[in-house]
Amino acid sequence: CCLLLTLALLVPWDAASRKCDLQGLWRNELGSNMTILATNTAGAFSDSYHTVVAATNKQILVSPLQGAQQHPGAKRHPTFGFTVQWQFSDSTTAFVSQCFVDHRGKESLETTWLLREEVLSHKDTWKATRVGTAIFTRIK
Repeated sequence: CCLLLTLALLVPWDAASRKCDLQGLWRNELGSNMTILATNTAGAFSDSYHTVVAATNKQILVSPLQGAQQHPGAKRHPTFGFTVQWQFSDSTTAFVSQCFVDHRGKESLETTWLLREEVLSHKDTWKATRVGTAIFTRIK
């Protein structure tokens, strides 16, 4: 009885004390996928992003992403940022993010993004930037 109680109390603590690991396959609430296979010792990473939502009639293509994690390996809930250069449109998106681990050990990436699309003139710059949020959860 005491052994079971001890184990039950330790499991949530161990899961909650786990550090976030950015490496893996992530999906947001809209179904877009992001892959981060490795970060270097400085925290930099390059990989791919496949969105399922876009304001274009063109075929959506997997697009490259580049980013950096602040103080890799030192923090339990690291902050990081990355940009995506869309291969199917004249726009770029910058994401600022933080990784969290809940009491069950489930990781999530809370992100805020700015998308800037090309406009033909300076007078149209007012409509060139969109802002939003996304939450990614680990698939693998």
